[in-house]
Amino acid sequence: MPVLAIFSALVIGAVVIVLSDLTFFERLRADPALALGSALDEVFRAYGALFTGALGSPSTYVDAFTSGDTARMTQAFVPLSETMLSATPLIFTGLAVALGFQCGLFNIGAEGQLYVGAMFGTFAGFFFAGLPWFIHLPLAIGFGFLGGALWGFIPGLLKARTGAHEVIVTIMLNYTAYNLISWILKVPGYQREGRSDPISKVTLDTSWYPVLIDGLRANWGFILGLAAAVLVSWFLFRSTRGFEFRAVGFNPTAARYAGMSIASTTIMAMTLSGGLAGLAGTSVVLGVTHSLTFGVSGGFGFDGIAIALMAGSKPRGIILASLLFGALRAGATPMQSITGVPIDLVVVIQALVIMFVAAPALVREIYRIRVPETTGLETFSQGWRA
Repeated sequence: MPVLAIFSALVIGAVVIVLSDLTFFERLRADPALALGSALDEVFRAYGALFTGALGSPSTYVDAFTSGDTARMTQAFVPLSETMLSATPLIFTGLAVALGFQCGLFNIGAEGQLYVGAMFGTFAGFFFAGLPWFIHLPLAIGFGFLGGALWGFIPGLLKARTGAHEVIVTIMLNYTAYNLISWILKVPGYQREGRSDPISKVTLDTSWYPVLIDGLRANWGFILGLAAAVLVSWFLFRSTRGFEFRAVGFNPTAARYAGMSIASTTIMAMTLSGGLAGLAGTSVVLGVTHSLTFGVSGGFGFDGIAIALMAGSKPRGIILASLLFGALRAGATPMQSITGVPIDLVVVIQALVIMFVAAPALVREIYRIRVPETTGLETFSQGWRA
């Protein structure tokens, strides 16, 4: 279903590309065959530039490896490196939202938690001077997790103690985080010396994520994201506490009857979810920008909601969905520069993918996919094996 959803989104995106050319209908009236042929060429050029900008060109890889030139081989992997770089914060925010989903919570505040995590990580990055990198980097990462966890703890506590809905509280805390960042970036000691615009001090290089390969921007933040996905998967599906998370999310009444604490589970879930979103902020600050600005996030927190939905809240699916969205982000700029197709097309494709994933019945109807009927005995046996 996700593959068909992506394919459907690309087909409709192709229609958008064709219709965005205001001269298409004039050319269609004059010469339909020529107009349709040129429209298809434009679509293939746009998508070719999109995927080449995200994954690289096969011919470039072949030429680079046959040349034996290390610099050319490194350069050939630049598009793939940019895709990994764009996917890194998406993995963390997708995991953050998915963890909440598994506990029956809709954490729509990953964006604000990302900002606060970035704020804490940036502070640790420039404040603790004189430390070796193997101490400074984990310390800055820990501060980022702490900041996001603190911002997730607040709605978790309010949900558990007062029944306040987490969607409303996290939305409000998003705006609070925006204003908090706007204020702290102008505070002396945090704001960069000699600057009047809202920008932080530059973090020390001992707090930066090391790059995976010299000459490329992909860094060890991506590896940390993969490790986080493995840990979250183990926690949710192999640990007792993770079972409680899923039990509370599936049926809170039954979980309470079984002796599970709904309040503590809710608080812990939102806290861990916020911490993961905070790691997304550190992946940007410590891996890319090396300082904090108001635009530290390009909507990673909100994209994380779409990624978690697309992946069915499964960590393995979140990695794949994050790579897809990262590829779309990385390939958008080359597509616009080569073909002139606006970057906004990527947003359209993302929205269409989400729409089709959220409406599996529509996809089945379009492609005439029949759902096999199960008898009561088959359903019982499947449930027993699960």
